[in-house]
Order: sequence, then structure tokens, then C-alpha cells
Amino acid sequence: MVFKSPYADVAIPEVGVAQMVYQHALEYGDKPAMIDGHTGRTLTYAQLYGGVRRVAGNLAKRGLRKGEVVGIYSPNLPEYPLAYHGVALAGGMVTTANPLYTADELAYQLRDSGAKFLITVGPLLEKAIPAAQQAGVQEVFVIGEGEGATPFTALLADAEPPEVALNPAEDLVVLPYSSGTTGLPKGVMLTHRNLVANMVQTLASGVNLQRDERVIGVLPFYHIYGMLVILNLCLYKGMTIVTMARFDLEQFLKILQDYQITRANIVPPIILALAKHPIVDNYDLSHLKIIMSGAAPLSAELAQACAERLGCIVLQGYGLTETSPVTHVNPEDPARIKLGSAGVPIANTECAIVSLETGNPLGVREEGEIWIRGPQVMKGYLNNPDATAQTLTPDGWLRTGDVGYVDEDGYFYIVDRVKEMIKYKGLQIAPAELEAVLLTHPAVADAAVIPSPDPEAGEVPKAFVVLKGAATAEELMDYVSARVAPFKKIRRIEFVEQIPKSPSGKILRRMLVQQERERAS
Repeated sequence: MVFKSPYADVAIPEVGVAQMVYQHALEYGDKPAMIDGHTGRTLTYAQLYGGVRRVAGNLAKRGLRKGEVVGIYSPNLPEYPLAYHGVALAGGMVTTANPLYTADELAYQLRDSGAKFLITVGPLLEKAIPAAQQAGVQEVFVIGEGEGATPFTALLADAEPPEVALNPAEDLVVLPYSSGTTGLPKGVMLTHRNLVANMVQTLASGVNLQRDERVIGVLPFYHIYGMLVILNLCLYKGMTIVTMARFDLEQFLKILQDYQITRANIVPPIILALAKHPIVDNYDLSHLKIIMSGAAPLSAELAQACAERLGCIVLQGYGLTETSPVTHVNPEDPARIKLGSAGVPIANTECAIVSLETGNPLGVREEGEIWIRGPQVMKGYLNNPDATAQTLTPDGWLRTGDVGYVDEDGYFYIVDRVKEMIKYKGLQIAPAELEAVLLTHPAVADAAVIPSPDPEAGEVPKAFVVLKGAATAEELMDYVSARVAPFKKIRRIEFVEQIPKSPSGKILRRMLVQQERERAS
């Protein structure tokens, strides 16, 4: 059975992402587009649009050609859209990297994507430069100060953007990296049409963005959620984005208060703090009208507690990097919100629930894997036809790897995951990546990593380890911590005699996950 969106299909403009986002920029003129929440540094719409055009022109002058890749390795700053949309306007592709990545993790992504240039910030140069050298990047640009890189201001000299003939349905614009259902991170190939479609689909599906709103840019722009829902949608609608380079609860609350933020797109761990932390009472959050949650499931109880404490609407959506990202959302009408639900499919989107045992389609209130079809679905994984074939069916369905069901009113609920990913505060962690690091330790004979339930983070990585030499849990956690981004750290270790495996040698991770859940309940 196919479940269709309750919203009418909408026409998708045949334009590039930058052309879509900035089509009204000159009308917005001197209105603040981007504000640095820490310093107050501001870019108006006129400055931002002019800067995007100059960045596109200067990148072209330096040899960037259509279809070539530029990496962005930066926290959220007002300059982020200058770089991101400048590359897009030049006909290039952006690959966005988590600023917490180690040099090796960054080098992997730059090499895999074939990045020609890298744009970063001064404090990250000590990781960015060796990573760029490892990956064969031609030139590194630095926002702000820093030795060994070209100042980003060089890209802001007078220059006209190149004339680029785009085929929005075929030409890629962004390569965010996702672990998908299993394994190491993979480049998700998203076209201009994927992102433009997701913008108009979302706006046609009960998401009521208003030009006079102020939104907090705390969601990482390197992540598809922050990239599409904030950088693209909010700039398209003429809203003001106030950025945070990293999350700190007191700073977050101060920015909400001082800038009179009206809308916050955040993740469940932040909602938990808003609902429970006593310090929240010290701030005036009366301007905040809407909290949109995504990236990880939000319980009805937590949504209710936050909504009651702050006196605002709290609702949830759902999506994946592979779907640009939005596929489901609750309407912003309080009477139509179902707490605990991911909402209904957005316009132009079809969904199916498929049995994990038989592969047959299921009906209302029957649990199975959620499949999605629509114009926001990725082209595939870069240089990885096998993973693409495992995720996309020949007739265009994307297997999400998430288990859920749909109710009688067409609202979807996410209850579990088929895929092996760990969701730590909304960020994806691939167990296989951590297992590979553990297995390089001389005392480790075998290892399996699973998500372990955690009240604050949602899930944390836990390792089951078989030893062949002497090592403590602390030693092994420190060993992994030195080799991966901080959010990927293993936080719990249990020593075991053996790792359960199938006859083919595959780790029976679901057996370990089930044991862990039973212990936690």
C-alpha cells in the first residue's frame, strides 16, 4: 500500500540552488541576513548576495569548473553561505565537513569527493592543511586569520559570476557525507533539483515561514538539516539567521533572548535542556513561537513538557541526508500536531511500509521499514554503486533503514532502526568505523560497537571487546578518542569472551542491541 501526501503536488522550478535562494535578495536589501550571535557582526541581504556573486566569480578565475568540488570545513558563521552558495553559483559542488573531524577523517572525505579547494577557518588550519595535503587539494582558503592559507577575502574581490549552463535534474550541487544504513561515510549525491524541490515541498506542507522571523542558526550548516532548512529556506524567505559557532546552553539562551528569536530548529537533546534545566527560567524566551525538532526521535512527553514550559509550539519532522532531507513534518497548526509523530509526508512524496520478513507492503498500524519516493531522493552514493543499489530500488524507492508505522490519519511514527547507525545527539556514528579503530589496538582481538540508550544524548557508542592482551576500558576509550572526532568517542566498554556472529562472519549487532535495551528497561 502506498501512502501519499495529503498536500497537493507543487511545481518544481527548473533553476539552480543559488538562483532559487537569492531570487528576492535585492528586494530585502539592507535587512540583516546573517548575524554572528557572539559578536553581532552582520551581513545584509545586499552584502550577502553581492558576496556570493563575487565568490563564484573568483573561484571560476582560480580554475573552478562546473562539477568540481570545494570542501567547507567550518563552524556556523555569517560567511558560511558566502562560500556555500558561491560554489553553487559557480556550478561547483560543495562537500561540507564536520569541524570536529580529525585531520584523517577530513582527508578521507576530501580525497573521496575529489575536492579541488578547501575553505576553512583559522582555528582549524592545523587539521585542515595536513588533510588538504593528504588529499591533493590545490588551495586552502581561510576565513579570518591563519598561516599557510589564502585569505578568504581574496574571493571577495570584484568579479562577475561565470555563465554556467545548468541541468538542475542532473547536475550535483552538494555532497554531504552520510553513513547511510551501514559502513563508512559515503558521499550523498544531491542535485540542484533535489534541494530546490525540497524547499518548495516543505513550504507547501504546513511549514509557514514568515519574512519578519528571526531563526537561530545553531544546527550545523554542514549537516543537511541546517543546510536546507536554515541556510536555504530561511534565506529564500528573507528571514534573519543568528549563528552560533558551537552549542553552549547559556549562550544559546542569551541569543534566544537578546535577538528575540522567533523560531528554533533544534534536536531532542537541546529540547531536553529547554524542558528540564533550571537555568532556562533566568531568560525571557517569550518571543519564541515555534520549535521544530529533527535528526532523532522526539518523545511526546518531552515535546509536551517543553511546549508547556516555554508556551510555544513544539513539533517534529523527519528526513535523511539521502532525501535532501525533509520527507515528513507536522503542520504548524497546533490542532493538527500529533506529539511523538514524525508527521505526514510532504507534498510530492510517497511512502510505503515494507515487511522486514517478506518485503511485502504493509497497511495502517503495521510496523515495517519506511520507504520513500519523491523528487528530493538522492541520485545515489558517490563512487559506490553497490551501496546505491542496496538503498535505491529500480523504481525509485529509497529504503530508509528506519522502522515505523502509519496511523489512520496518515501520520508516521519512527520506532526503531534496521540500519546500524548510532544517533548521538542527532549526529550519525557508524559502528564499523569505531570497530576498525579498536581493532588496530594490539590488545584487541575482536570488537563490536552498538548504540547504548542514554537519557541525555539519545544513544552513545558502546563497545563489546574481546581482549588478547592487557588493556583497561579507560585505555581503549582514550585510544579511540585520540583518533576520531569527539562526538564519536566510545563512552562505554564491556569485555566479553566472544562477539556473536552469523555463519558468514557478520556481527549479530541486533542481538547485542536487544540485550542492551533489556538491561536498560
